[in-house]
Amino acid sequence: MAASEFKHLVVVKFKEDAKADEILKGSENLVSQIDSVKSFEWGEDKESHEMLRQGFTHAFSMTFENKDAYVSFTKHPLHVKFSAAFTAVIEKIVILDFTVAAVKSPVVVPP
Repeated sequence: MAASEFKHLVVVKFKEDAKADEILKGSENLVSQIDSVKSFEWGEDKESHEMLRQGFTHAFSMTFENKDAYVSFTKHPLHVKFSAAFTAVIEKIVILDFTVAAVKSPVVVPP
């Protein structure tokens, strides 16, 4: 990863009545339609002890070429619309936005 990449990390606890599957599909659909998103990963915590998890259940990570690409994403009409729906089903949230300081890049194994 280049040092100029920018990450948007979101950790959430959904409300009890939230339809998490719909939100997850919506997230995947959103990032597939916006070119400024370089990569997107999400996961549901299955391993942490509750004390360490503090109620949070899902993490979402997006990578952008740089901060400008991230800012463009945040202003995109599809993101603005999705963000309102996403926020409505969240009980707790932590968001971290940062420039990547790559220490060890992923190893790419040739096919």
